[in-house]
Amino acid sequence: MDRRDNQSPQGAFERRRYMNVVVQRARHPQLRDYIHLAVSGLLPFVQKGLVERVAVIFSNADNIPVERFVFKLTVNQTYGSKLEEADLQFSLRSFLIKLQVSASLTKVLPRDCRWEITAYFRSLPQASTSKDADLWVPTDIRQWQQPPLLTPIKSMSSEPLCLQLYLEHPSSCEPKP
Repeated sequence: MDRRDNQSPQGAFERRRYMNVVVQRARHPQLRDYIHLAVSGLLPFVQKGLVERVAVIFSNADNIPVERFVFKLTVNQTYGSKLEEADLQFSLRSFLIKLQVSASLTKVLPRDCRWEITAYFRSLPQASTSKDADLWVPTDIRQWQQPPLLTPIKSMSSEPLCLQLYLEHPSSCEPKP
């Protein structure tokens, strides 16, 4: 998201094409690896239907969220291998385009903000049955006391995947730290 460039070191992201859409990609190999490992580490849990939501959470120095991009997932487990890749790719492409124009919905982040990728599981995976379960640790991000303000950005349904993206901001009646 372009507006984040003023919050990260200059040149941390570069414009690249993915599925014929311009996206931002991390230039720093460690950041790129972190993002890749987080997303690919979730894949087995998404495929099993264990992941309900994935959020990119931006928080202030006190570890209080100031903004969340939330991806809500539903995977139809009965669909099997009948996935039409072209249909899914078309839907994901339109999703990426909408994500690019969502910057106008966001707020300016504090200078000392940090971010993390958080997965919300329907049920916790057992460490004994999956080596990937050990890679995920509980978050220390605090939660808001009031329900957040939700701004829908995009939804898609392309069997077997249904995906919603929305933005969360703290409610105006949320107590200030």
